[in-house]
Amino acid sequence: INAAGSILAAVQQARQLHPDIAIEVEVENFDELEQALDAQADIILLDNFDIPALTKAVNINRGRAKLEASGGISLANVSAIAETGVDRISIGAITKDIRAIDLSMRFI
Repeated sequence: INAAGSILAAVQQARQLHPDIAIEVEVENFDELEQALDAQADIILLDNFDIPALTKAVNINRGRAKLEASGGISLANVSAIAETGVDRISIGAITKDIRAIDLSMRFI
């Protein structure tokens, strides 16, 4: 987005290069959400929005794009986040905070 100059320009360039691929834009605030909606992004990742902000984003969106919640999501709050009406939920902790398991296999 920085290289393109704006969310709109980035989405337009991505569509020109790959017209058959869904375009996802990550946003951190409501101004960026509005820009992504105006650019007609297919999917908008709402980064670190709290539950009231997610609900507000769903209302602003009105079904125009798929909304994905991400950041600060855990088993403790995933149900409440789902109830906001977002279409997708990303939980980075599933892969980010895992411990390696020491497995060995012996063939005889």
